[in-house]
Amino acid sequence: MKIELRFFASVREALKTSQEVIELPDSVKTVGDVRAFLIGRGGAWAEVLGPEKNLRMAYDHDMTEASTEIADGGEVAFFPPVTGG
Repeated sequence: MKIELRFFASVREALKTSQEVIELPDSVKTVGDVRAFLIGRGGAWAEVLGPEKNLRMAYDHDMTEASTEIADGGEVAFFPPVTGG
């Protein structure tokens, strides 16, 4: 399955990319699986997306949980929590 990844704010800065189209193995079925797959790349990916990091995730422009299932052609986005003042 092929999906589009989008990265925002400090996540984008740390990974030095704002988007990527990626082909995923059949075992990747949820947003959380996508995150785990990317962590498996190691390096900055593991640092920025690690399970201890408080990140927001979206699937096809809707805020989502890790258990949300993905489909071919979908978009998964990662970004830090938004704070206001």
